[in-house]
Amino acid sequence: MSSNALKTDTRKAGAREWLGLAALALPTLLIALDQSVLYLALPHLAEELNPTGTELLWIIDIYGFMIAGFLIAMGRLGDRVGRRKLLMIGAAAVGVTSVLAAYSGSAEQLIVSRALLGIAAATLMPSTLALINNIFHDPYQRGRAIAVWAGCFMGGTALGPVIGGTLLEFFWWGSAFLLGVPVMVALLIVAPVVLPEYKDRNAGRLDLPSVVLSLASILLIIHGLKELARHGVEPTPAAALVVGVAVGAVFVLRQRKLADPLLDLNLFKVGTFTAALLVLLVSMVGTSGGYLFITGFLQMVERLSPLEAGLWMLPAAIASIIASQLAPIFAKRYAPGSVIGVSLLIGALGYLVLALVTPGGRPMLTVGFVAVFVSVGTVGALGTNLVVGSAPPERGGSAAALSSIGGDLGTALGVAMLGSLGAAVYRGSVEVPDGTPTAAEESMESAVTVAKDLPASAAAELLSAAGSAYTNGLNVIGLACVVIAATSATIAFTILRKNRDAVPPGEASAPAGKASAATEASLSAT
Repeated sequence: MSSNALKTDTRKAGAREWLGLAALALPTLLIALDQSVLYLALPHLAEELNPTGTELLWIIDIYGFMIAGFLIAMGRLGDRVGRRKLLMIGAAAVGVTSVLAAYSGSAEQLIVSRALLGIAAATLMPSTLALINNIFHDPYQRGRAIAVWAGCFMGGTALGPVIGGTLLEFFWWGSAFLLGVPVMVALLIVAPVVLPEYKDRNAGRLDLPSVVLSLASILLIIHGLKELARHGVEPTPAAALVVGVAVGAVFVLRQRKLADPLLDLNLFKVGTFTAALLVLLVSMVGTSGGYLFITGFLQMVERLSPLEAGLWMLPAAIASIIASQLAPIFAKRYAPGSVIGVSLLIGALGYLVLALVTPGGRPMLTVGFVAVFVSVGTVGALGTNLVVGSAPPERGGSAAALSSIGGDLGTALGVAMLGSLGAAVYRGSVEVPDGTPTAAEESMESAVTVAKDLPASAAAELLSAAGSAYTNGLNVIGLACVVIAATSATIAFTILRKNRDAVPPGEASAPAGKASAATEASLSAT
């Protein structure tokens, strides 16, 4: 090996690499679409499949649970067997399970299909991010590529309601799931041509007990948080959360003893990696909690259809995509931590606007939401890039998985904590008309259901009172998110910006001194 073999590779990407990025954008867009398109299909599939309340919740949740639970295992499996190979296996599985979900004849079959679809989708996220890290060697180009990846993910989330609403205008509920089939077929065709293969040739056997422990810990924690958000503090979800944390502790202890762990805890010794991951997690707490109440405000207070609500949210999505593409340009001139910190302060101003919204204030809501998503786009692009780019190449899959898990945990925490806060404000401020069933005092959703059985004048009075209380909840959540965004900005300004490991996106492909001949030898382009 030449004396330059261990130096940072800064080769410029050519046409093949950018075509490879286009191929990797396909599954990223699809995963985001699949996570948001289902909500529009729920009334249609509920009418045909007649699920129980519990079954309906599992139809909604099981997909995200399986993705989050299998991310660590799939990230490490991709490092071991080959990231392109795992991506193609996952693409084929997503195509098949999408068809199974679309043609499910019962709620039970749909739950199983969604679970299998989630496991298949878990192969895609870490593989796409890790392959971007392998394809783009130039730091600036890598930053732009990850910004495109982040933009696709956020764009897919925003376009889900619009595309889903359009499909459901003309086709049956299963058409929402068939979106994945042509996308995966296209990926299977182009991937062998434009994507290189990469694997860690020194990786040992996959430790199955670690897989089980990581799966159990993540599923229990996220399930506990979601149930606490839905039902308040109850013994069962609280116990699930405690057991999940305990299982996670056992998982960490096991990783410390293994020669080839499922999750390399040494990643957390890299200051850039840890600080960026923390910023991603904390910022997602505010984003997810705010997003939850904003969508509810548009549909229940403003009485918009899902498609109309999606269109009102489109400016924020466009702002997020634009911000994610501009972020690497600013990070080339200024420290990434500073760019992230400034964007979080912009987000804090957006949340402050949300704290002032009143019923009928859709334009004001949109302005605040756009500011919030400028922050989301910037943090998503630069934060993800710093997490993935600061890990050694042979651990790229694990780093990508942790980046996604950080977002999932932040989302679950945000829904649980801020959802509970908003619900408490609603219950404490709602003043329903005399003679209205007490169920209307529990939540805005219950008030909407109760109103359907009331005379028109009584229903209008109830919905007005409930809408005001729900808006109060949104205002308080806005204030809470100002604090969360300011906390995230403080982390970015003080820890991430000043950390000596913090470098422009992509410049550190490995911690200093950690590169190895085995790492260099394990990359093979085909």
